[in-house]
This record gives sequence, C-alpha cells and structure tokens, in this order.
Amino acid sequence: MLKIRHPESQLAAVAPLLCAGITTYSPLRHWKVGSGSKVGVVGIGGLGHMGVKIAHVVAFTTSDSKRRGALDLGANDVVVSRNADEMKAHANSFDFILNTVAASHSLDAFTGLLKRDGTMVLVGVPEHPHPSPNIANLIFKRRAIAGSLIGGIAEIQEMLDFCADKGIVSDIEMIPAQKIDEAYDRMVKGDVKYRSVIDNATLAG
Repeated sequence: MLKIRHPESQLAAVAPLLCAGITTYSPLRHWKVGSGSKVGVVGIGGLGHMGVKIAHVVAFTTSDSKRRGALDLGANDVVVSRNADEMKAHANSFDFILNTVAASHSLDAFTGLLKRDGTMVLVGVPEHPHPSPNIANLIFKRRAIAGSLIGGIAEIQEMLDFCADKGIVSDIEMIPAQKIDEAYDRMVKGDVKYRSVIDNATLAG
C-alpha cells in the first residue's frame, strides 16, 4: 500500500503525481540524472510541468507566452524552440532531455542539443508518428532516443517520498464531475494549468 506523507490539504494536488509525477520521475531515475546533469524538458503541460518541478532544468516551449509560467514552476532557463538563436546557444550541451510533447514534431532540433552519449527520452505518444530522425545526428555523438512509461509500486513510493520531502505537488484545477466534458475539451485545447482533478464530493450530484 502506498503511503502519502503530504498534508491532507494537498491530497487533490498529490493525485496527479500517481500519473504525471511517476511518468516524469521514472526516466530521470532510470537514466541516473543527478546533481551536475544538464537536463531539458520539452513541453510545459501536464507532464512537462512535473518534470520542471522534479528536476533543475532548462524548459523548452514553442510559445513565448509560456516563458514566465515555466520560470515560476522552477525552470532554470526557458528556451523558445522556434527561436534558432536560443536553440543554437544550447547545442551539444545536454546530458538528458525529457520530451513530454504528445504531438508529432521533428526530433532533430532536440537531439542536436545533446552531448556525446546524451539521451532524449520520449514519454508523450503522438497521434501521428514523428518524422524519422536524422540518424547521423545520433551516430556521430553516440546519442540515443529512448522511451519510458511509468514506474512500479516501489518507484511510485520513492517518487511520493521525494515529492513530500521537497514539497512538490501538481498544479491543478479542481472541477465538479458535471463539468468533465468541458474539462476534456479544455485539455484538448491546451487550456488547463496543468491537471484537472475531479472533486469526489460532486460524483453523487
């Protein structure tokens, strides 16, 4: 049985840790990302915002309007991936990149940011496949593209303890059950910051 050590007042914001929290924590642990690692998180959404909170990272977003929000979440720096100069400034410098984007996009711009032996891990599943990456980008610096899902019970407990010790919870919007369709539509539009949580007290209403 999982043990939650967060205060009872935070339980609603703890709930997404069991999905978004472990999905981002597990690859960081598996690839032994630690102090001194330069880490990037691509995408500042439900998954990405947890990656930013859990690790000290450079956050990547396609929208300059998300820069302030990513900094507020704890990002060390924010790069607008559509800005070639900002991307070039980080070329060949990352040990690890966590890519949370669930939309099809070119991976080459991000693999080019990895150091020799660097790894980019994908945790977002796109509706349509990503374009095939430039293999030379991988071969010449022994870079890797990998994938990750979630963790087992022991790792989830480890993640919960880590988050409790660091005071980390998900940023949520509490919704009544009656507004679940509206919440879904907002999620599709990317209009939720950053997870919707259903208020159980409204289920009988």
